[in-house]
Amino acid sequence: MEIWTEANIPDQHGRVAVITGANTGIGFETARALAEHGATVVLACRDQGKARGAAERIMASVPGAGVDSVRLDLASLASIHAAADDIRARHERLDLLINNAGVTGLSGRTADGFEIQFGVNHLGHFAFTGLLLDRLASTEGARIVTVSSIGHRFGGIDFDEVSSGGGVYARSKLANLLFTYELDRRLADLPAVALAAHPGGASTEVFRYSSPWFRLPNLAIARLFGRTPAMGALPTLRAATDPSAAGGEYYGPAGLFEIKGYPAAVRSSTRSHDHAAQSRLWETSERLTGVRYAA
Repeated sequence: MEIWTEANIPDQHGRVAVITGANTGIGFETARALAEHGATVVLACRDQGKARGAAERIMASVPGAGVDSVRLDLASLASIHAAADDIRARHERLDLLINNAGVTGLSGRTADGFEIQFGVNHLGHFAFTGLLLDRLASTEGARIVTVSSIGHRFGGIDFDEVSSGGGVYARSKLANLLFTYELDRRLADLPAVALAAHPGGASTEVFRYSSPWFRLPNLAIARLFGRTPAMGALPTLRAATDPSAAGGEYYGPAGLFEIKGYPAAVRSSTRSHDHAAQSRLWETSERLTGVRYAA
């Protein structure tokens, strides 16, 4: 089995990487690893106190690291627009956008009336990516990496109730992949690509709002297989930095049931490759968020 680790990350000096949800878990480990290899990292987080704490931890372990933070609440289109404006004002180029933040187990609605899991995990990232796309699309070698989940295999999309009903977490993770594949096709004539990744089983805070019957078995499996946040971040890091990674690829652990192991290109569900569903989700997402892509 091929072993790809943080040691394989190429030099990232001169590159700017925006990571959503970077104050904890996989997002933090992704930001730390990129900073260790020279990238300027922008921590896009809802809680700026936690973002500052994460920045301090990175700078303590990587003296001289370029670390910036911006407030981003993916449950608010107003916040998404403000965060994109802040990033554009501070950074003339963007090389990496890593759509990492996610929630599960929450109930309720976003500030704009979307079911919160679908709103944060997909619609928020769809809007945020669209508002930064010109910066990314004009940067040679830029990559947009969206973090999905093994759980996407249990998802389906009813376009009459895209942001409501049951099974919303799995639906949102399927949407992450439908979005990635459609975006990569739309970037075909531009110097940027879109990829996706999933962490396998990883012991992170993503389950913090879930009921114990769901949260505890997932954490137990992650710990059994040694899936720390740092290990969980490897598929994202490979998708973001491996020179051999190509647009439209999906990275996850290569081991048992894609729960454990080192990252490799893996295959997502047949449903995620439905071109008609990809196109319809794109149109629906533009209508719901009001963000229309130039590319």
